[in-house]
Amino acid sequence: MTTWQKARPLAVAMLCGGALMGALSAHAVVNPPIRMTHGIEYMSGGIGSDEAQLMETVSPRWAATLEFAVKDGKTADFASDVRVSVRDSNGNTLLDQVISNGPFLLARLDPGRYEVEATLGSQTLKQPLTVLAGAAAKATFLWPAGTDMASRSTRAPS
Repeated sequence: MTTWQKARPLAVAMLCGGALMGALSAHAVVNPPIRMTHGIEYMSGGIGSDEAQLMETVSPRWAATLEFAVKDGKTADFASDVRVSVRDSNGNTLLDQVISNGPFLLARLDPGRYEVEATLGSQTLKQPLTVLAGAAAKATFLWPAGTDMASRSTRAPS
């Protein structure tokens, strides 16, 4: 048996594997960009079902997950273009009016107590958020129907 005959199965496997990887990567979802302000990393996004799934998958690796939606009866629509501010327990602003590019905003916050302000249209909601060491914290901001209809994007699970 020649060297080529021995190597042929390996070459075929590599070519088929490369084609398969190329097809899979064509459907891969790209991470939204990670940004930084005042020393705090954050990432926002979740427009479309693939990106929303990505954000939900990675959120346990971030200290804080903020989710934004508009409630209309029994359903909810994800909201984007939400202005978000986060202050620590001393009143220091860590995130100042950053714009969420989708219904999720993930932030790397140190353990502690925070106040989160989220503004959609002209309506601001405030919530406390406690981040514990080694545990992911989550806050959901739910505006009533009719709050800035232009910011509504995709349907959220109800």
